[in-house]
Amino acid sequence: MTTPVCATASRAASPKPSYPSYPSFSSYVRARGPVLLRTARSLTANPCDAEDLLQTALTKTYVAWERIEDHRALDGYVRRALLNTRTSQWRKRKVDEFACEELPEPSGLPSPDPAEQQVLHDAMWRAVMKLPDRQRAMVVLRYYEDLSEAQTAEVLGVSVGTVKSAVSRALGKLREDPELAPVR
Repeated sequence: MTTPVCATASRAASPKPSYPSYPSFSSYVRARGPVLLRTARSLTANPCDAEDLLQTALTKTYVAWERIEDHRALDGYVRRALLNTRTSQWRKRKVDEFACEELPEPSGLPSPDPAEQQVLHDAMWRAVMKLPDRQRAMVVLRYYEDLSEAQTAEVLGVSVGTVKSAVSRALGKLREDPELAPVR
């Protein structure tokens, strides 16, 4: 007597069950698929997960197709299936973080010395003050005031290209400043 090596292989050779075909379901998916995909994307952060979520919700809708009485309300049914499926996925997710009494992270680097920070700050300002007026104004607006290149150009009445080139030259001078050599 022989025993089958793989039980699933013998079942795979048997004919698969056939599912009913619903042409109205196919036309519904073609017509409303993009809108439903946008809804699924609003529920997940990853577009691939949104496609999987929509596929799962449409599968649930397909299985219940004959039981759905009002086909004019299909969008609501599918949206509810999307939301329920997403909620189930969220509840089943694996939690990798646990609360504990001690922090597992090392204490980290010691906090910087305020005196050293002040020395660095003063050296940077002295180097900035050595720049020509126009370059200094652009560096201050771009990096200290945190304006964009377009905003800096508008404030100074110059083109964006002028701001880019002047800031580039100014940063080059700051990199070459001997007072800032210990920072590098």
